[in-house]
Amino acid sequence: MDPLSQGTVGAAFAQSAANKNNIFKIGIIGFIAGLAPDLDVFIQSSNDPILSLEYHRQFSHSLFFIPIGSLIVALLIFPWVKKAMSFKLVYLVSFLGYATHGLLDACTSYGTLLLWPFSYERITWNNISIVDPIFTIPTLIFVICALMTKRKKFSFFAIGWILFYLIFGLVQYERTLSAAKDLASSRGHSAERLTLKPSFGNLILWKSIYKHEENFYVDAIRTVQSSHWCSGESTRAFSYKQHLPKLNRDSQQAKDIERFRWFSQDYLGYQKEKKLVTDIRYSMLPNQIEAMWGLVIDETLDFEKHASWWTGRSLEPSELDLFLEMLIGKGCSDNDKKI
Repeated sequence: MDPLSQGTVGAAFAQSAANKNNIFKIGIIGFIAGLAPDLDVFIQSSNDPILSLEYHRQFSHSLFFIPIGSLIVALLIFPWVKKAMSFKLVYLVSFLGYATHGLLDACTSYGTLLLWPFSYERITWNNISIVDPIFTIPTLIFVICALMTKRKKFSFFAIGWILFYLIFGLVQYERTLSAAKDLASSRGHSAERLTLKPSFGNLILWKSIYKHEENFYVDAIRTVQSSHWCSGESTRAFSYKQHLPKLNRDSQQAKDIERFRWFSQDYLGYQKEKKLVTDIRYSMLPNQIEAMWGLVIDETLDFEKHASWWTGRSLEPSELDLFLEMLIGKGCSDNDKKI
């Protein structure tokens, strides 16, 4: 999730071990510890665009790395607070803050290696958006109230809100999953693979992606009292034979595609006009396929050259209007219907 959410959640859980005399310092330590795993973003290469994707949310986010990561944070912070608290306490609150990070990231659709080094599966629970102010702002308010009043009860209010919102996200996921299956069935499709992700900043409007035969189908599903779908687009799943028949399968670009396939959990598409292998899980609108990022492939490149990394456009005002209309239930055509 975004840094503010990670730090705030880390602070909330760390404050649960505080008293009124140290709650402010412990909140700051928890905030820092909650951010610390994302230092892996500095692992990158100007020549290898996939390196940062491989290492972000990898070892530093693993459940098995929490004791080590917490120790590093505690060792760095302790010299600044040793007159006010023991190393044991600093380590404990660092542990509480650090431990929240990977678990919270796994609630999003990006994928987190929680079980590294024993498993390289990118775990995704898909019950919250990567950025969700409805989740973050109340949590931040409770944490600030705890800091200002030195009353730990506000920290528990924050934790209660965090747990409530994430559980509600799981409930919404299951409701939307049922609707997505019904949608595929209504088209006479067998959803061989199906995934859902909440759209930006809410748990009402979801992006549904399923694969039938050789195509991916993308739709928006709005789930409140009942579910409605907003029909979207379809695209052929990426294949070398169909889209890049001349690419040497032993080339570095082909290896980059396979690494990208692992990152995207095999939700790969292809945009011919841009020669772009895309991650179709992400788009500006939940019923679109238009990519936000991907790999530009040049079949004429040298054998050992890496593919180029591409990032997409920003949300246009007209698209924002359409998103808001879908969110409030007005953005679907007359042909779209209740599930």
